[in-house]
Amino acid sequence: MTIKIYNTMKRQKEPFESIEPNKVKMYVCGPTVYNYIHIGNARPAIVFDTVRRYFEYKGYQVDYVLNFTDVDDKLIKAARELGEEVPSIANRFIQAYKEDVKALGVKEAIHHPRVTETMDDIIAFIQTLVDKGHAYESEGDVYFKTRSFREYGKLSHQSIDELRSGARIQVGEKKDDPLDFVLWKQAKSGEISWDSPWGEGRPGWHIECSAMAKRYLGDTIDIHAGGQDLTFPHHENEIAQSEAANGTSFANYWMHNGYINIDNEKMSKSLGNFVLAHDLIQQHDPKVLRFFMLSVHYRNPINFSDSLLESAKNSFDRIENVLTNLKHRKETSMNLTTDTASWHEKIANAKIAFEKEMDDDFNTANAIAVIFDLVKEANTYLNEKQTHTDVINEFEQTLIAFLQILGITLEDEALLDEEIEQLIEERLTARKNRDFARADEIRDELKQRNIILEDTPQGTRWKRG
Repeated sequence: MTIKIYNTMKRQKEPFESIEPNKVKMYVCGPTVYNYIHIGNARPAIVFDTVRRYFEYKGYQVDYVLNFTDVDDKLIKAARELGEEVPSIANRFIQAYKEDVKALGVKEAIHHPRVTETMDDIIAFIQTLVDKGHAYESEGDVYFKTRSFREYGKLSHQSIDELRSGARIQVGEKKDDPLDFVLWKQAKSGEISWDSPWGEGRPGWHIECSAMAKRYLGDTIDIHAGGQDLTFPHHENEIAQSEAANGTSFANYWMHNGYINIDNEKMSKSLGNFVLAHDLIQQHDPKVLRFFMLSVHYRNPINFSDSLLESAKNSFDRIENVLTNLKHRKETSMNLTTDTASWHEKIANAKIAFEKEMDDDFNTANAIAVIFDLVKEANTYLNEKQTHTDVINEFEQTLIAFLQILGITLEDEALLDEEIEQLIEERLTARKNRDFARADEIRDELKQRNIILEDTPQGTRWKRG
C-alpha cells in the first residue's frame, strides 16, 4: 500500500511520491538552542523521527536534516544575562538537546547544520534574492520584498490583502512594506556579527532554513516538517524566499504536528505550566514518554498531565509484561501442538493492519491499537495448555518490530551487568538455603537499582521498574 501524507499545502492526504526512487529528502525545523527544550519541542523530534523510521522500514533511504539555530535574539539575550559568549551557550544546549532526544529514542540526523556554520551559504542566498529583485538593502538591513512573490500565503491559505490589513512596521524597522520580512540584520554594538556585502550583521530567522535545505538537500525537497506554530510566518516565508531564489517548488509535502496542552491549558511561561523535556526524562521512563507522545495522531493536539502519563505507563507495562511472559514460556514450551497455522495467520493479519494504519498518514494512535490487539492475542495463546516455540517467537518478534518502528527499544536480560546478575543468583541460592532475610535484602537492593523481581512457578523473573 502507498504511504499517504496529509499535505498542509493542499489540506488533504496525498499519495507519497519521492523525487528520487527509494529516497526521501526530509528537512525538519530544529530548536533555537538557548535553553533546554520543552515538551513542545520534543513532540516534533519524536513524531518526525517515527516518520523517518517508517520510511526506512518501507525500504527508503532517508536523508534527514534537522537544523540548530545557534545565533538569534534569544541567544544574544541569554549570553548577556549569563555573562557568556553566544557560542558557549549554543554548544552547551546543542549537547543537551542531543542527550535528551537520544533518551527519547530519537536517531541522530544525517545532517545537523548550524547557522554559524552555514553563513557563507546564507549570505550567498540573500545576494541571489537581491540580484533577482526580490530583496533590498535598507541602512544595513536586508528585507525580502514580499509582494514580489505572487503566491505568498499559499501554505497558510491567506491572501496577501488579508495579511496586509494586520501588518505594521515596528519601531526601528526600515522596510518599504509592512509585509516585508528581514533577511539580514545590521549588528548592534557589542553583538556577535559577520561581515557581509551590507555590512556587519547576522541572518534573520527565516533565511537560515532555506539556505540549509538548499545546501544539504537541493532546490526541491520531498518533505518539510515542523510544529503547527511554524506554518505562518516561518514556513510561509521559507517558501517565498526559496522559490523566488531557486525558481522552482521548494517542498512537495508539508507536515505539521499539533500543539501540546498542559492539563487542558495551552503551555506557556506566563501560566507557569512550562515543562522541560530534560526534567521529565529524569522523573519518568523516557520510553513511556515517547509512547505517550505517539498515542495521539501527530496532527491532533495532545493533552499532557500526570494522570495521563501514568495511564500511558500502565498501558506500556502490558506490552512489556506480555513480552516477558513470551520469553519465559519459550523455556518451557514442549512444541507438542500442531495447531499453529491459525495463530501465524493472526500475527500476519496484525502486520497488515499495522502497516495499513502507518501508511495512512503515520497514524501511530491506531497502530498502537493494533499492538494491543496483538498483545491480547498473545495472552490468549499463552493461556493454551500446549504452545509452540515458533508461534511464541513470531509473537515476540512481531511486537518488538512494531515497537522498533515506533522508536521504542526494550532492554533485554543480557543488558544486566555482571554485578546484578550475581545478586540475582545469590538471592536464588539464599532462598534455596531458606535464608529469607538475605533474599529480601537482595530484593530491596535490586529495587533501589530499578530492577523489580517477580517469583513465579516457572522461576524468578525481573523487569525494570
